[in-house]
Amino acid sequence: MKTFPVGGIHPPENKLTANLAIGYLSIPESVTIPVSQHIGAPAITIVNKGDYVKTGQVIATSKGIVSSNIHSSVSGRINKIDTIVDTTGYKQTAVCIDTEGDEWIETIDRSNEIVRDIKMSSEEIIQKCLESGIVGMGGATFPSHVKLSIPAGKKCDLLIINGVECEPFLTSDHRLMLEKGEEILIGVSILMKALKVEKAKIGIENNKKDAVDHLTKLATGFKGITVHALKVKYPQGAEKQLIKALINREVPSGHLPVDIGAVVHNVGTAYAVYEAIQKNKPLFERVVTITGKSLSRPGNYFVRVGTQVSKLIDAAGGMPDDTAKVVNGGPMMGKAVNNIDVPVVKGTSGIILFPEYESERPQVNPCIRCAKCISVCALNLEPFLLMTLSEKSLFERAEEERITDCMECGSCSYICPAGRPLLDYIRLGKSTVTKMARERNIK
Repeated sequence: MKTFPVGGIHPPENKLTANLAIGYLSIPESVTIPVSQHIGAPAITIVNKGDYVKTGQVIATSKGIVSSNIHSSVSGRINKIDTIVDTTGYKQTAVCIDTEGDEWIETIDRSNEIVRDIKMSSEEIIQKCLESGIVGMGGATFPSHVKLSIPAGKKCDLLIINGVECEPFLTSDHRLMLEKGEEILIGVSILMKALKVEKAKIGIENNKKDAVDHLTKLATGFKGITVHALKVKYPQGAEKQLIKALINREVPSGHLPVDIGAVVHNVGTAYAVYEAIQKNKPLFERVVTITGKSLSRPGNYFVRVGTQVSKLIDAAGGMPDDTAKVVNGGPMMGKAVNNIDVPVVKGTSGIILFPEYESERPQVNPCIRCAKCISVCALNLEPFLLMTLSEKSLFERAEEERITDCMECGSCSYICPAGRPLLDYIRLGKSTVTKMARERNIK
């Protein structure tokens, strides 16, 4: 069975919510909507305190090429525009809205009818993705209209759809494939038209055999789309590893998938594109997994952007007494939050509550030179060396050792028998080296 050839691990899957259908979280009394829910420049607010807005209305417009529109997820009145601390722990501007009913903008098609006929041209699709605030839903939140705009001199011949969802615990993509499969495939066809390609490959790990079978059956009605079961191995959901697994092409260091003729989008993104193009619905809600071994009612929910994480926890039966850590995202690449009133954003795929016994960090011991971190690195890096260089502030050498290639998958920290905080130091070094490179370019 296909997979990427170098490195990788197989942590316990803990897909506790895989068989739980997607529900709809009740609309909150208020929402806090950050104006930066994407990679790139924050959007610029176009509303003021006291304004009344409808669900789906633009409240902040994209700034520059790499940016994305932000829409209201509820109808109501702007309470304030304030600085908040988001799920990443950084401060940013947000629009706070007090909910008054649920009045949607009139142009959204709210019917349950599936619309297959794609009427827009490639250029119109890309423009609509920009207007609708579509970003990568796998967690990276890269603005989709930018990824669909192939740079001059480059050529794309294949669309790859990421249905891997290799992070333990998370099942939002899995449930979306099972429950919105036809809409996803129409979304894939729309993305193919935008990119002007004839073929698309959907990669799904084989621990989701029901999703593989379901989409394979549906794909017979769509030209050029094939579904491929992949061996279960983390971090197969990373772009470079997925490309290698599916088509055996290698993205060189410092390059993007389009440089080798491929563009990768998540299944959640394909669904959001379907809703934007066929239903005129901007991106203001997404599926979020709320899970944890001590939760009484874990589940998968469509959640309005700006909803407090605490509302999700309430829907799952409330916070268990033994909760020691709340993580935004998966256990491998997610980050702990110190405030459960932070808002759900476009990139929130899951919230995990960990009990005390699963939250304790191992005691840090000296490196024993076992090289396990090297053996599991899917990018052929030397994590023990990158940590040492970052720890000693040898950032120029860290740059030479390709620290910026690290995808921060956490496989090295997971496998280390000495409990070394490899990823923590690599993140520090990577951010410092990136800042150094940016300052060089400015000069």
